[in-house]
Order: sequence, then C-alpha cells, then structure tokens
Amino acid sequence: MKRHIALSALAISGTALLAACGSDSSPSKDPVPPPTLSCDDSIKEHFKPDELTTVVQVKSFKAGEPLTLGQADGRTPNAENDVCLVKLNVGPGNPGPEDAPSTSAGIGIEVWLPTKPEQWNGRLRAIGGGGWAGGPHGSTEAIGDASAGATAALAGEVTATTDTGHSILGSGSFAMLPDGTINTVLWKDFAERAIHQTAVKSKALAEAYYGKMPEYAYWTGASTGGRQGLKFAQVNPEDFDGILAGYPAINWSKFITTELYPQIVVQRDLGGNHLSNEQLDAASNAAIAACDLVGGEHLGYISDPASCTYDPTQDLDLLCTTDGGNNGGSACLTTAQALAVNKFWYGQTADGSVPAPDADNGMSDTLATNHKWYGLTRGSTLTALAGEQPFPIAVDQVTLELQDPTYASPSFKNATGDGQDKWKTLSYAQLADAWDRGVQLQSEFANINTDNPDLSVFRDAGGKMITYYGLADQLIPPQGTLHYYRRVTEQMGGLAATQEFYRLYFVPGMGHGLYNGTSNPLANPPLPTMDQLYKLLTDWVEQGTAPAERVDISTQATDMFPEIKSRPICLHPLKAKFVGGDPKIASSYECAAS
Repeated sequence: MKRHIALSALAISGTALLAACGSDSSPSKDPVPPPTLSCDDSIKEHFKPDELTTVVQVKSFKAGEPLTLGQADGRTPNAENDVCLVKLNVGPGNPGPEDAPSTSAGIGIEVWLPTKPEQWNGRLRAIGGGGWAGGPHGSTEAIGDASAGATAALAGEVTATTDTGHSILGSGSFAMLPDGTINTVLWKDFAERAIHQTAVKSKALAEAYYGKMPEYAYWTGASTGGRQGLKFAQVNPEDFDGILAGYPAINWSKFITTELYPQIVVQRDLGGNHLSNEQLDAASNAAIAACDLVGGEHLGYISDPASCTYDPTQDLDLLCTTDGGNNGGSACLTTAQALAVNKFWYGQTADGSVPAPDADNGMSDTLATNHKWYGLTRGSTLTALAGEQPFPIAVDQVTLELQDPTYASPSFKNATGDGQDKWKTLSYAQLADAWDRGVQLQSEFANINTDNPDLSVFRDAGGKMITYYGLADQLIPPQGTLHYYRRVTEQMGGLAATQEFYRLYFVPGMGHGLYNGTSNPLANPPLPTMDQLYKLLTDWVEQGTAPAERVDISTQATDMFPEIKSRPICLHPLKAKFVGGDPKIASSYECAAS
C-alpha cells in the first residue's frame, strides 16, 4: 500500500543501510533487501530505526506458554502459536524528579509478532488503550497487554500497543508538572505522538523481522482507543488503511468534565446525600419500562432513547408517599431526587437547570443554550457516574483544567500537594468554568478533544473507518459522537459522500463495551462481536465491500440466557423499524429513516 512505502527505510539498521547503498554511499543498482531478524536479543543490535528508539526487551513464547513475564494466574492467556514480544522505548520522554508522576523515560511500545514468518497473514493490527492508558510497556518487569499477544498468536497478525508515554495506571497525575502547571510534553505523547510512533515503529519492526512491510494496517480500539482512532484519521491519516473506533472518547474535556456533573448535582441539590444504587436502578428501570415496548412486548432495554421522554418527577409509582407518590419502599425517590435524575440524563448546564423531558430530553445532535454537554441516555445504569464515588477520570480532568491538585481525590499525587477532594465545593458556575477552561486549553492539551471534522486527507488516502456505539453507554453519552458525525457530514460534502469512507452504527442496550449497559440485569440485548465488527472493516478495506445498511446481531446462548435473540443495527441515520412478528427476532425489523 502506498501509505507504507516511505516507512521501509526505518526497519534497516545503520550497518544494513550502508551495505544496501554501497560503502561509498552511492545508490546501488541492486539494493540488498532488508535483513530479517530472529526472536532473540540480536534485535536489540539490529533494529535501530532512529536515535530515539531503544529495544528494551525481546521474549519468545512457545505455543501453550502463558503470556506473562511473571507468575501466571487464572486471567493470563496462553499462546495458541509461537509468538515474539519486542518491547520498545521511544524518547525523549520528560525529565524531572525520579518519583514525580510527570517524569517519563519515553513512550513504551509492545509489538507482538508471529514467530514463524509462514504464520503471519500480512496484517498489522495496532490496538488502542483505555482511560488514561499507562502501563509497563517500556518495562522488563511486566507485560502491558497480554491480550494483544494472544491475538497475534491466534490470528497470525502483528499486533502493537502503547502506554502512551507514561507508566501511571488509573490517574491523570502524569499530566501535571510538579509545580501544578500543565505537562504539555506528556499531554502530547498521550494525545497523539505515542500512537503515531506505535504505527511507525511496529511497521518498521515487521519489515525488519519478515523482510517485507505489512500488506494492510488496521487500528482497533474503543473508548480512549476509539478516540485514538479518530486522532489518526484527523492528524496522521496515512498511518492505517482501516480504523475501527468503538464508542470513541472524543470531545474529551467536554464529556469528561460533564461526567463530574452528577456528583455536583448531589452536592448542591441533595446536600451530598447520594441516591442508593437501588434508587438509581429503580429510576432507570422505570424509564426502560416506559420506553421499551415493541410489538406489544417489553424488550427490557430501550431501542431508541431519542424517543424516550420519561420523567421521574411525574411518576407516582416511583415517587415516595411522603412526596405525594404511591411508593413506600426503600427505592422510592423524593421529588428533589427525581429532579436530580432528570439532570443526570440531560447533562451539564451552566447553572444546574434542566428542561422538562417532553420539551428537551437531551438527545439532540445540537446543544441548546446553557447546555454545556450531554448526559446519559435513559435506561443506562447510573451507578458509575452518580454513585457514591465520583468517576476518577472526571475528577482528574477537572483538576487539570483548574491546575490545582487539591481538587482531586487523595490518590492524585503532586509536589504542590496531593488531592483533597476539593471538587465537592464546586458550584454549578465553577464547574462550567472548568468546562470552558478545558476548551480554552486545547492547545496545551494537544487537542485532546479530537473533534476536527475535516477527514479529507484520510478519505483521499483511501482510508476506511467504522464507529460503533452503545445506546446504553454508562460512561460516554453517545450524543457526543452523533454531534461529531453531523459536523463531519457537513464538512465532507453530505451524508452519502461521508459514508463512502466513514460509517456509523448505534447498538441499543449496549454499554461501554460489548455487554449489557442497562440497569436491567435481565435485558440481555443482542450485541455484535469483535470478530464481526473487525470483519466488516477488513472486508471493506481488502475486498471493497462496504458495510451494509443492515447488520444483524444476536445474543449468545448461556445457561442464564438460553434463548437466542437477534435484531439489526442500522447504518446511521437509519433506525430499526418493527414491521411485525416476534420483536425478539431480526426478521421482524427493517432499517428505515426515522
């Protein structure tokens, strides 16, 4: 592929490059082909693509061996076939005190290669991370992503992952310098440089190892990994032939700041007294019961949250008897609590106000005046964002926007002072100010929002991209991607022109992952599989077969859920329309304009 040709020289060490070009540095009529490598420490000597890259470790795994550098446990996958792990470090990193979270030796990258060349199918699949990423990718002590190794061994692909430039797990403290200011170097590594280096170096290593470049290069990732996929399309559009971007964490500062909004609602409106998980589930299950009816049957999940205007403040069966309702149980809601739930669903406003759901249920692809960002869809579980503990990434993001570590939770470490949970004191106006600062600081945050709608270079390079998104995502409201996709279609010449290279699917009932995201544990919605989604992408890239307007998905039979249910997911903006029959069977639907 043309997008890979320029990278070939990177795979040749300095000695091999001189041999290929002749000792007098003049061009050779018959260039010597790049050397192939063995899965041993000789890679450290021979793979030197540039002065910033170091091979940290090489480890060979035989078929059947656990993919670990330490002690295997019940979660450790075994290698299906022989596979080779190469750990890289790409500098320069970020200097500083040895114990500071902001100090980094560089970008850690793990590349897994089928050991035997005949087992390689010619593909590279780079795999995205989650949350703040981080990990031991550049360390000899542990493996950062053994599942990538299992994929390489099973599928016969070269796979690659990265720690995005830091080793801190579960905290954004790496993004703040010891004096409390913004760590622009590691923000850049985290936002875009690390993933680009992963693409460049993994292709180069594949060529050095096998003597040829990958025939096709793919990026697959979800959440942060989905955002990373969109970043490629926007900033490094020739890195990959195909991108599978699941529930992408684009609009980063906007939606993550808003993830703290339910907690501020609890602090300001409810005196810091959280609804119990039982109450939160009761509200969400009531919304499902009000909006899940199809063909006279309750599906247990909401097919189209955009059409659901359920209002808990008007539901007498949910409201407590003390507030004029009919519910005397422990899961009843007061009027104030019901109004708070409406705020969770609508999303952040500058002053804490919320419209009546029948006037605006928060599902539009445009934002109303005073509406900072979207909330969760009705029916998705509320416990992750509105439960007793705040979502950690949200607290960290607001802390970084305000450049004051005391707003964070105590686990956030900084030389100027560790976190002190000061976020609890924020007013609605102060949280809105943090939201505004997140937008204003995009250049310092390396444009982490990843919301540029101009994908023309990616399109012109022949790239193909698929985004899939759960309509019951309990962490990232799907409306943000709906909002972005509308802007892309406006920029790229309309819907039909956009769908020539970028297609979007929404999955009812799916959460932040390929699982049930609703508050109803018995919902068991039909879901796509990763193999199914990946095949849609590879067929589009390699065969020219675009993903269909209709893709049928189904449940998997288990002891708890023996009944197989199915339904179509439809190419946006089409929606599954019930046309008769059993609403639990895909043949009872057609994809049609809403």
